[in-house]
Amino acid sequence: MTTLYGLKNCDTCRKARKWLDRFGVGHVFVDYRDEKPSPETLVDWAGKLGGFEAMVNRSSTTWRELPAHRKAAGSDAEWKLLLREYPQLLRRPVVVTDDGAVTQGFSDNGFKKRFGIDG
Repeated sequence: MTTLYGLKNCDTCRKARKWLDRFGVGHVFVDYRDEKPSPETLVDWAGKLGGFEAMVNRSSTTWRELPAHRKAAGSDAEWKLLLREYPQLLRRPVVVTDDGAVTQGFSDNGFKKRFGIDG
């Protein structure tokens, strides 16, 4: 089963969920404001996505409103704390499949490739 992590009110997450429904890909949706990822989960994702900095949506309003010292997280511990406090900073959606693969973001072509759908 595929797990899609994101925010209920995120347009990109809604598009991703509709795409999965349209192509019959079984999935569950987890709003990470309601169920914050554990520190261990964040470390796992960071390892698979190129590090904590690669996971952050720097164009988000939340990021722009953070004080400069919070944007300069210098350790994994600081990143984990920041992302647990502000899960909306994570680029959305985070897609986790049963094989342990983790990706971020949504595009029609990207999902077709990810889920092996032709066309």
